Amino acid sequence: MNLDELLARVIDAGGSDLHLKVSSPAMVRVDGDLRPVEQRLLTDSDLETVLLLVTDRSPAKREGFYETGDLDTSYLAEGIGRFRVNGFRQRGSISFAFRFVPKEIPSYEKLGLPAGVGKLAEEHRGLVLVTGATGSGKSTTLAAMLNWINRNRKQHIVTIEDPIEFIHDDWGSIVNQREVGLDTESFKQALRRVLRQDPDVILIGELRDEETAQTALQAAESGHLVFSTLHTLDAAETIGRLIEFFPPQKQMMVREILAGVLRGVVSQRLLPRADGGRVAAVEVMVVTARIADLIREPEKTHGITEAIEDGGYHHMQSFSQHLVQLVVEGVVELDVAAAAATNRHDFEIAVEQALRRKRVADEGKTVAVDFTSLAEEEAPAEPEPDEEPLPGLRLAGSDG
Repeated sequence: MNLDELLARVIDAGGSDLHLKVSSPAMVRVDGDLRPVEQRLLTDSDLETVLLLVTDRSPAKREGFYETGDLDTSYLAEGIGRFRVNGFRQRGSISFAFRFVPKEIPSYEKLGLPAGVGKLAEEHRGLVLVTGATGSGKSTTLAAMLNWINRNRKQHIVTIEDPIEFIHDDWGSIVNQREVGLDTESFKQALRRVLRQDPDVILIGELRDEETAQTALQAAESGHLVFSTLHTLDAAETIGRLIEFFPPQKQMMVREILAGVLRGVVSQRLLPRADGGRVAAVEVMVVTARIADLIREPEKTHGITEAIEDGGYHHMQSFSQHLVQLVVEGVVELDVAAAAATNRHDFEIAVEQALRRKRVADEGKTVAVDFTSLAEEEAPAEPEPDEEPLPGLRLAGSDG
């Protein structure tokens, strides 16, 4: 098989992912759905060849795969593009998932991200988290935020990734990107040393355990701007997950630290657009005094979603609010948005209310236009300047 040829066909089809599995055809994901690239069934020999190709520059990762059955790396197909690669064993055979990583880092506008995301990138210190399920676009959002910093500041950016996805050239800043297994032995080793590298901005690919979470909090406390990701669905769940990394006796202290250093959480889910393609539904939480109080007190943390919905002035929006907006604007079908909503029943009520308000507003505009037209039709004509006015009526008794 020719791996680069398959990857080129993924790009030509407008696909985002390529899946390779023994005894199945190569499959491409387009707009969220899988379809075959070709009809030929892949063999064990095909998948072994792919393994050799994607680990050519990192034999240690190949050996690690033979030992553990898992692989995370990246692959550059010359003249085609860069791909994030995950290899794994299933039923004794090798499977692969390739994710296309565009060379050009998209802007906030191109990604359709709300203003609150850009505001968080303008922070100079603290912790910013981007969360969502696998394949929800977290890496792309983070890349857009780092790209803005890179082009607008003169700073040192250090990333620790597994693997490196988007490549950041030096613009206003210098960017050092470290890949686990290639440039450093492990996340933990890289994190222990990152503060000695004089960074202004640190990207930690993922908060995985207590040690990575603690390092992120320490770096944010010491005046650095730290970005990372979690596989959580919304801001409230993100706060809970981060605190649960720590043993119970430390959790109140962690809440206090988190309330002080957390700057915001961006959570997103990719949904199919009504007209084709996909769009991100995004929740943005910006830490205000009210949010900080909710983080500090465990019995009040459930109120975070309500605080987000009240925080429009600070560029906050909840998932539900953005989903309603996407439905009302016709970007996403109602059934698709309802399936993605946290609470389907409440969401459907919110959509119904929003559509009713829109109808009333549209009818008000129509009535206003009709009255304006009517007024213009019935208004008496102004006399010409050189016309003589008609003689007025004389009142009875006006002669004396």
